[in-house]
Amino acid sequence: MTSAATDHRPLGFGVGLRAPHMDHVRRHRPAVDFFEVISENFMDCAGGRRRALEGIAERHPIVLHGVSLSIGGTDPLDFGYLARLRDLAGAVRARLVSDHVCWTGVLGRNTHDLLPLPFTEAALAHVTGRVRVVQEFLGRRLVLENPSTYVGFSASTMPEQEFMARLVQDSGCGLLLDVNNVHVSAVNHNFDPVDYLDALPLDRVEQIHLAGHTDYGTHIIDTHDGPVADPVWDLYRHVTERAAGIPTLLEWDDRLPAFPVLEAELDKARRVAARTPVPAGSDLDA
Repeated sequence: MTSAATDHRPLGFGVGLRAPHMDHVRRHRPAVDFFEVISENFMDCAGGRRRALEGIAERHPIVLHGVSLSIGGTDPLDFGYLARLRDLAGAVRARLVSDHVCWTGVLGRNTHDLLPLPFTEAALAHVTGRVRVVQEFLGRRLVLENPSTYVGFSASTMPEQEFMARLVQDSGCGLLLDVNNVHVSAVNHNFDPVDYLDALPLDRVEQIHLAGHTDYGTHIIDTHDGPVADPVWDLYRHVTERAAGIPTLLEWDDRLPAFPVLEAELDKARRVAARTPVPAGSDLDA
């Protein structure tokens, strides 16, 4: 298995590219190092939206982030889906192709949700085998994200961070570390997020996600509809102190603000990673 990406320049700091912002990006060429798009939004379209993405890809590196691979599912892998994903990755010269450590449906029915796995030896072997097949088919390393979770399995025999670390080691995949998801799950399941982060092989993290969430008091939902919260910035600071230079992406999917708001939030990430003060008036303390 070899990587299909040939551009090895550092990705830097990027944002998730959503349809309402595509025209702004095409016209203004913002100071963003790279863009991430949801794979399924472009795999099956051949019209203006696909051409717009390919045009943006001429000027900015693109990474693909999927939500329907169902790497932990029990249905057979969908090689038609994988072929379309491979074609899209080639068309936009994708630097990374990622998805989530989860399952999304059964018996051909997609729930359109990222459902949790039991963290067992059997589940680890199952997912590892499927990752190897996907990587061979795509001709590149797959990068997998820790999802946010709200329930767990009583049958689990290891913590999530051990499952993720062993999956990376056993399959050769990369890790997409969503720091917001770590915080969300830590609150929902009452574990120490710093212990979680310290158990991961940060040298295998190929991208970091930052996002906003909604705190309901008794639980947190990963909503991606607002600024990054202070506890997430603290965790991001902890990661960047241990491992510098990991590409970082800001996700904002709902209640989208004007694009300059995303740029300002991304600038906070640059400052945290560089350990420089945040300007007065920012919501983030330096």
